[in-house]
Amino acid sequence: MPQEEITEYSKYERARMIGSRALQIAMGAPFLIKLKEKDLEKLGYNPVKIAMMELEEDVLPITV
Repeated sequence: MPQEEITEYSKYERARMIGSRALQIAMGAPFLIKLKEKDLEKLGYNPVKIAMMELEEDVLPITV
């Protein structure tokens, strides 16, 4: 039986994906979305907020 692609994640799955990606960003991984310096300053260079933006853009390479 093929596994269907999940489009909605539980709050626990979202937290896991955002946390994992934020850790990667904090350790120096490149961003998966284009952000200008002005946007980064607005976000306060916060890896969690950047990871949340990547999740919203549906570009996270992390699966559950």
